[in-house]
Amino acid sequence: MQNRSNTGIIIALIVIGCWAVSITLLMQWAVDYTNPLLYLFILLQMHLYTGLFITAHDAMHGTVSSNQKINNAAGFIATFLYASFWYPHLYKKHHMHHRHVHTHDDPDYHQGNFFSWYVRFIRNYLSTWQIVIMAALFNILKLWIPEPNLILFWVVPSLLSTLQLFYFGTYLPHKGEHDNHHHARSQSRNHVWAFVSCYFFGYHYEHHESPGTPWWKLWKAPLPPASAHNTK
Repeated sequence: MQNRSNTGIIIALIVIGCWAVSITLLMQWAVDYTNPLLYLFILLQMHLYTGLFITAHDAMHGTVSSNQKINNAAGFIATFLYASFWYPHLYKKHHMHHRHVHTHDDPDYHQGNFFSWYVRFIRNYLSTWQIVIMAALFNILKLWIPEPNLILFWVVPSLLSTLQLFYFGTYLPHKGEHDNHHHARSQSRNHVWAFVSCYFFGYHYEHHESPGTPWWKLWKAPLPPASAHNTK
């Protein structure tokens, strides 16, 4: 069910706005490796990067706005800010995941250990042009921004975010065998941890059961069947 109110747009603007304000301030922050706040800010920025991707993911399911142009614009902006991803490519791959979940045609599934699965996951979405664009942007931005700030608050958080998205949003929900048609399981209900870990996408069976439910409503989704409980 697509979002027919402006709430999805407001949520998307809040996420993108928080990321923009945070990264702008952090690019000017005096880096001190002995300051514990440094590591807290890296984790905060990682979480905001994950929010960018989750916003793009909602756009892929048409839940940011019922206006297709606005919805797609949110997807393009969020994926570009995340790491210069090409939104149509992600859109195609993600819907393949939903149509062919847990099969050889599923770009998000791999029968292997955590490391090999993660490498395959990244290779499926990363492109040469994307690396070129990011490298060019880095070298341009470092003319005005201290290189440590770029590395610590732009590069590192985005890389850590890929691990966060993969671990909580793909690996834990889909690893192993399943006794349900979505081939997915969900973490135990803990809304605080579910938000902090991956914007409620630990409730992964619920997402596959209702892909038109935006991330900020997943916590309200009905409990999954017993076969889809937990991520152990």
